[in-house]
Amino acid sequence: MSSGIDSASAGAPAPVRLGLLGGFRLSIEAEDVALPMDAQRLVCFLALHNRPLLRTFVGGSPWGESTEHRAGGSLRSALWRIHHPAYPLIALTSDHVRLSPTVAIDLREGEALAHRVLDPLQDFDDAVAANEDVLSADLLPDWTEDWVLIERERYHQLRLRALEALCRRLCSKGRFGQAVQAGIAAVSGDPCARAPGARSSKRTSRSATSPQHSASTRHSANSFTTSWGSTPPTTCAH
Repeated sequence: MSSGIDSASAGAPAPVRLGLLGGFRLSIEAEDVALPMDAQRLVCFLALHNRPLLRTFVGGSPWGESTEHRAGGSLRSALWRIHHPAYPLIALTSDHVRLSPTVAIDLREGEALAHRVLDPLQDFDDAVAANEDVLSADLLPDWTEDWVLIERERYHQLRLRALEALCRRLCSKGRFGQAVQAGIAAVSGDPCARAPGARSSKRTSRSATSPQHSASTRHSANSFTTSWGSTPPTTCAH
């Protein structure tokens, strides 16, 4: 799937867009569409798998229903609520269900953009413009379902690597102001930094003393030092 950036530049944005980064959003022809929670779960579950799934598997997985009867009822109810006369969101066969391939998903755009930034042979100028949209937000941050948590952590690590790479590449081009913004976005991606109150202090303290955090901090500092030939300025350290 081509990125939303490419689609927009070509003058043909997708009529149906699903946002999973930073929270659930569904829009059809630029109009926000509200869905009940059971329908949101189904749409997100299908979007994260990105392939046809057996109905029996989909029936229970998004809701964790204990019986086949209840799971089937939840699936039928969600499918009815998702129905749209002009733009079908779900593709169905007798055995399988999947999200319609015509739905543009910001998560897929973010993944494609991150991989391009990580490839030194690829251009990265549009990644700077898309920084706030797809590289600076986590997947469904307030959802607690296991199938979301796994994908959230996977994308979280991918986007942080991409932001670090973007920072280094911008520094190498002398675009230091934009590099700082990419660095700030990477630092802001630490969930410990977003936790409120005393709990945040304890979690941040533990994170700051972990080997992984220390190594990441040293790596970022070394990147700035190498690019600028001096100790990173205070704004970069934040």
